[in-house]
Amino acid sequence: MQLFGKRIFEQQQEKAARNVRGEAGYRLRAVAAVMLTLAAGSPSGFAQQAPATVPDKAASNLPSAPTPVQTEPLDLRQSARDFSIPAGRLLGNPINIYRPTSIDKASFANSVRLTDLVKDGKIYLSLSDALALALENNYDIAISRYNLDIADTDLLRARAGSILRGVNATVLTNTMGGSSQTLASSGAPGGASSGAAAGSNGVVLSTDGAGPLPQNLDPSLGGTVQFDKDKTQQTSLFSPASSTNTEEYNFTYTQGFTPGTSLSVAWNNSRIATSNTLSSYVPEVSSSFKATVTQNLLQGAGIWVNKRFIYEAILDRRITDSTFRQQILYTVNQVENIYWALVSSYEDVQAKQRALEQSSKLLVDNKKQLEIGTLAPLDVVNSESTVATDKQALISSQNNLAYQQLIIKQAIARNLNDAALVAAAVIPTDRVSLEQLPEEKQPVEELVQQAFQNRPELEQATLAIKKDTITLRGARNALLPTLNAYGYYGASVIGGAVNKNCSFNGISCVVQGNSAPNDYGGVLQDLGNSTAPDKGVGFSLNIPLRNRAAQADQARSLIEYRQAEMHLEQLYTQIHMQVVNAQIALANDRELVKASIAARDYNQQSLDAEGKKLRLGASTTANVLQQQRNLAAADNNLISAQAIYAQARASLYQMLASTLQHYGINMNEAASGDMKAAPLVPGLTPAKGGNEPVVTPPAAQ
Repeated sequence: MQLFGKRIFEQQQEKAARNVRGEAGYRLRAVAAVMLTLAAGSPSGFAQQAPATVPDKAASNLPSAPTPVQTEPLDLRQSARDFSIPAGRLLGNPINIYRPTSIDKASFANSVRLTDLVKDGKIYLSLSDALALALENNYDIAISRYNLDIADTDLLRARAGSILRGVNATVLTNTMGGSSQTLASSGAPGGASSGAAAGSNGVVLSTDGAGPLPQNLDPSLGGTVQFDKDKTQQTSLFSPASSTNTEEYNFTYTQGFTPGTSLSVAWNNSRIATSNTLSSYVPEVSSSFKATVTQNLLQGAGIWVNKRFIYEAILDRRITDSTFRQQILYTVNQVENIYWALVSSYEDVQAKQRALEQSSKLLVDNKKQLEIGTLAPLDVVNSESTVATDKQALISSQNNLAYQQLIIKQAIARNLNDAALVAAAVIPTDRVSLEQLPEEKQPVEELVQQAFQNRPELEQATLAIKKDTITLRGARNALLPTLNAYGYYGASVIGGAVNKNCSFNGISCVVQGNSAPNDYGGVLQDLGNSTAPDKGVGFSLNIPLRNRAAQADQARSLIEYRQAEMHLEQLYTQIHMQVVNAQIALANDRELVKASIAARDYNQQSLDAEGKKLRLGASTTANVLQQQRNLAAADNNLISAQAIYAQARASLYQMLASTLQHYGINMNEAASGDMKAAPLVPGLTPAKGGNEPVVTPPAAQ
């Protein structure tokens, strides 16, 4: 017990002494430890001192889930050129690398498919044609295609050792109409960012690209040519008046390498012709060169550190591919919703026309009965009021249909300046069937696992975490001091024609037996055979005593990594709930359609029965009008239920991210904007023949 108490007392004394010595003493000991580590020749000691920053999979607390399937690489780009490859090659025409790149102008013309559908002032549009036109003409998709090329330009920059500029990785929602559910992307991928930067859903991305800057891997060749003429006055006995002509030809070459090595070569040449009698050579020719190789040993050392931007650019391109797939899923679902909204508006006009025909017929019959005195005038007034109401409802429905036609045109067309296209009525030719989907019979957990594999949001979040892992390692490397080893080798030679007039007080300046070369060729020869070499090695060390900025970046990058992990887990939860809700909603909506059909049939039969009673004198006009209103309400309910059901079918495919597989949409064709064949949408039936409503476009109204 005494020993234990003594040990506690000593620990308290040590703690008190540490507090008295303060932070300065602690820093001195830390610097001493660093110097001892260097003296022991163990650079890895710095890494051992740094806290662990890169979490491993074994330590992760994330639940087990299937790995998201990687999006098929999109080889077909908006332009014919691959921007991840330089424009010019040194073996070809080297001037091409200095010429600007030209990008083809964007096309604002509608695809031929849309022009072929316009016949006799009408567009008979199937859902498959609508989706094909959207993939060819939709602006959101067309704008997203450029991101594929933009991601390639970042890969080209990274291969040169430059920081990434970033690329947008969000789904565009600028097309009007057709609300579509989708989760936002995991954030825009990119390089190092300055200041606070937040991605979607509050995920911070400010340390992306943290760490030491990589070596500049593109070699650089420089040169200076200078001609100088100088006249000086005599200032002393040893500095007589003279006229000097100087020519300089200097060249430099620099290049970095992925291990953290840099090479710099300087080659300087000069020719000096002077009238100064004290000069030993007239003209004097000199040449020198110096090659220096520098290797980072701690911060910025290693192939991985200097190629990490390349790895990030590759991940950015994969994220861009996934985001483009997500854009296709979103826009396809949006156009489906717009199409079913158009179908609802189209059928609503037909229902309103039937209601107006019924009320108008009843009004005519009531007027005849009023003339023969078998009906009260108030019943006629009631019928006229109903006809007026039905006319107003029909006009409102026609205007809504005309607007819905414009909505779908702006979603599937790129140019709405064509008057014939704007005036053409869009006739939807497809209706949704009540056939049960195979996915409805599957256990919900199987659907959830399928969604985990197919959803692009999970793929993007997983790739973003891989990028964060690279950032963690870069930020960790930035904690290390800067220790460089360098070596250089060079030479300097002077020669020229000996100045025989060089003398001082009658004594010749020419050294007897001088073996200096007398021309530039001899100077170069002596430069190459190490006549006057200059060589050496050295080390340079820079130790930040507080290192607060690097500590903050390293800690922040780890916090952002943990935040991204939390966001990924939240995505799993959200997708799970979405799939469950979509499956339940589809089953409920189908039963709602069946119930609406039964209600509509019942109200139709009730109206027919009430009409017969009226003709037999067993009912009143008010009862018939009430039955007509009930039938109109039942029609509206049925139309609404069918639209909700159709959207629920499309939503289930979107929640499972299986729309492309079910519809046969090829991603490379979508990326190029050239659809070889229209998608095949299952579960559709052709529309029943009937009177097509006459709709005046708002522009003509």
